[in-house]
Amino acid sequence: MIPKKKIDKTVDKKSLLKEVFKTLQYIFVDGNFMDKALEKTMRNNKKWKVRERSFVAETTYDLVRNWRLILTCADTKDELSENNWKTIYGTWLVIKGENLPESPEYKNCNEQKIISLLKKYEHIRKIWESYPDWLDQRCEKELGASQWNKLAPALNQPAAMVLRANLLKTTPAQLQTNLAEVGIETELLSWAPDALQLKFSRNVFRYEAFKNGWFEVQDPASQMVADFLQVKPGMRVVDACAGAGGKTLHLAAIMKNKGNIIALDTKEFKLAELKKRSKRAGVAIVECRHIDSTKVIKRLKDSADRLLLDVPCSGLGVLRRNPDTKWILKPIEIDQVIQTQREILERFSPITKVGGLMVYATCSILPSEGKEQINWFLQQHEEWSLEGEKNYSPLNFECDGFYMALLKRNK
Repeated sequence: MIPKKKIDKTVDKKSLLKEVFKTLQYIFVDGNFMDKALEKTMRNNKKWKVRERSFVAETTYDLVRNWRLILTCADTKDELSENNWKTIYGTWLVIKGENLPESPEYKNCNEQKIISLLKKYEHIRKIWESYPDWLDQRCEKELGASQWNKLAPALNQPAAMVLRANLLKTTPAQLQTNLAEVGIETELLSWAPDALQLKFSRNVFRYEAFKNGWFEVQDPASQMVADFLQVKPGMRVVDACAGAGGKTLHLAAIMKNKGNIIALDTKEFKLAELKKRSKRAGVAIVECRHIDSTKVIKRLKDSADRLLLDVPCSGLGVLRRNPDTKWILKPIEIDQVIQTQREILERFSPITKVGGLMVYATCSILPSEGKEQINWFLQQHEEWSLEGEKNYSPLNFECDGFYMALLKRNK
């Protein structure tokens, strides 16, 4: 359900709402991911100040997050047009507890009807929490009704901004002091040793501390993946699905820039970004290798003390940050990604030395992408044993949903 929040009355809402409308069209009509749609909107409006950018971003996020409830209460077809756009927005205002503007553009918004529909759907989870039928059913089937009843609303809450202090250049306490000097208030998290949570979201990328590589923006549960791998200085570590390298850089910091980390990925542009981030962070032990053939993987057989498999997944654990996933994801894609995860386990696990450790991690809430995958792998490979598991959830922590398993190769 949409949390009540006062809307900034200092902004020119009429012109900004046109940009929100365009952004939603980029998402629901053109099929763009929300982050790319917002990036395009911001790029087209470079003169906006912080409050304009915040209004458009927050409004877009809230609408996408609660899209099904809003459309149901607006009693309009699932299409974005000039005719029904103001009805959709006006319905959102009523749901938020705001007053409707005195304008003929909102004449189709019947406040009493909207409130009546809200009461009608209050106990129908898939509408009240805005999930597609198939996704609501699958989550209930895999998690159980009791757990899903709690998790569904938790994944609809806005995510806090969390930083990871780069231990190669600073400490969490030092970073906290540095940020306080420029007016950024943070709090340390007891369960994530390198994390600082911002009390109020800010554009942290414009500050010298970021430019100097003192921190990265990273969810605290995501930070715990590198910690779980139990790396030590001097080790040879392979990050098999490195992407742009958030966890790679964290591993390098824990290893005190001593040893060797081989970062693998099928997409060269992501590895190029990792190289840039490594330079800023002062990381000197990362070697990027593009997976352009099976030879790249075969050459690494039996070579790694530690292997990280941060596998592709449905992304259902990060709905707080990417609510558009609810509307983009298709049932068949989950089945496809489960197969991909199994293939990655089979292909990359031989990289680990005998006696070495491997972490399988996924930012999904579904057991079919987590615990069940590990059960399947262990049934196929008696040479591996499960050493530990961790589940992170917004129900228990202020974080995204993550599953991680630590496995040891015994022979």
